[in-house]
Amino acid sequence: MSEKKMSSSRKHHLKSLMLSIAKGLLEVEAKEKESERTRYMADACAPLSLPGGVQALQELCRELHHKIDVTDEERYDLQSKVDKSSKEIEDLKIKVQDLKGKFKKPALRKVRLSADQMLQALLGSKHKVSLDLRANLKQVKKEVKEEDKELRDVGDWRKNIEDKAGMDGRKKMFESEA
Repeated sequence: MSEKKMSSSRKHHLKSLMLSIAKGLLEVEAKEKESERTRYMADACAPLSLPGGVQALQELCRELHHKIDVTDEERYDLQSKVDKSSKEIEDLKIKVQDLKGKFKKPALRKVRLSADQMLQALLGSKHKVSLDLRANLKQVKKEVKEEDKELRDVGDWRKNIEDKAGMDGRKKMFESEA
């Protein structure tokens, strides 16, 4: 059996019905929140009665400040519990990922650092180390071999070719070998 497709007008009608029902539910929920809030405020805060004397007003202010301090302490305690719990949740998520062994490796970027910058990054800014690689090298005296002298004394290659060109050059070549 093939299922029949809904027409666009039917889809539009159903969508508008769903939106109107959702709107009504949101309004009811907002009214419930407001009534709950007013009920809580009536329970937690007694109606304010302003006394006539200055002394009584100062006592009322002290009492209100004390209540504010208690409320702030409770808020701070709850906030610290929430922060601790969220940190613990993050740690547990990381542990779960590690146990699964499936996690995305971040794409690494190529970073060009000189040796000085690398040492500064590793050791911190306290240790100023300049890396002069040539300072640690040995000084080596260069020995000049006889073969190297002969190679340098050969001179211009064009002159050698001209000397060996022709019959005279070949004759000299054979005479020098013998």
